[in-house]
Amino acid sequence: MPFRVTIKKRVEKSFDDLPEKVQSKFWVLVRELRLLGPIRGNWPNFSKLGSGEYHCHLDTAWVACWRRQKSAIDIEVYYVGSRKDAPY
Repeated sequence: MPFRVTIKKRVEKSFDDLPEKVQSKFWVLVRELRLLGPIRGNWPNFSKLGSGEYHCHLDTAWVACWRRQKSAIDIEVYYVGSRKDAPY
């Protein structure tokens, strides 16, 4: 069964500010999250941030952060942006 991935409005609003290459990598990540779940060890610098929260690098300067919701199949992407502004 595929996972349900939601993207916070804040991420959607800032998405156009990202370089096209990073946008493309983000959509690949979202596809993998849907198909394979929140543990994405195949992505650069993947790590667990806290209880059910994870992050990885999309590029040397850009990261994505997501959390697994209480439901076993819900994943929420809550940040995509600069590493220096990342919420961790």
